[in-house]
Amino acid sequence: MNGSRIRQPSLDWETRLWKRGYRRVAGLDEAGRGAWAGPVVAAAVILPPDDGQLAGHLHGVCDSKLLSPARREALLEVISRHALAMGVGAVAPAAIDAMGIVAATRRAMALALRVLWPPPECLLIDYLRLPDVPLPQECMPKGDALVLSIAAASIVAKVSRDRFMAGLEGVFPGYGFARHKGYGTEEHQAALACQGPSAVHRMSFAPLRPPAPGERRVGDQASLSLEAVAIVGSQSPREA
Repeated sequence: MNGSRIRQPSLDWETRLWKRGYRRVAGLDEAGRGAWAGPVVAAAVILPPDDGQLAGHLHGVCDSKLLSPARREALLEVISRHALAMGVGAVAPAAIDAMGIVAATRRAMALALRVLWPPPECLLIDYLRLPDVPLPQECMPKGDALVLSIAAASIVAKVSRDRFMAGLEGVFPGYGFARHKGYGTEEHQAALACQGPSAVHRMSFAPLRPPAPGERRVGDQASLSLEAVAIVGSQSPREA
């Protein structure tokens, strides 16, 4: 993709909040909300307010959907070097089925905030509001295209989830998780038709269905361990 055609998000929102006295502004975004399998993953990123070269350091950081996998991996390293703090949280498929994807996405974001250190003082969120988080927050459509900290969070969430889904390839072979990452591709649909759903599929999502009485999902015995390892977090890459 021609990088010159990609809109570069700015620090305008963060700068406005920094001037109002909020020094630790966290941008949040998610990955995997529409997938048929795997966790929904959210990331939170706090950018330093005292780095006059920050926009230049993070040049190329934008909505993760516009970037190749290799470019996302490279930019994650850049974000890790320059962010004040990063946090990642995830909610497993069984919990998504139980609470719904919107509540699960909010839960993943709350988990990402929980592991941030230093803690945030204000939030910038792509689309969602977090009513249970007692912090000032701004939510906006297409925040990952407009706000640099949200764009950074979108890359952290996407790379974290992609790595996790690639790791499921060896646990649940035959589904192609390393390639489609749980999204609804033709390959994925064909695998479901052949093998049926696995323990990491979201049974509340079309075109999946609950197993018939007595029918076992592929890898049912692994579901509890996956529930545990799907909740992940990473703390500050820099000194506070």
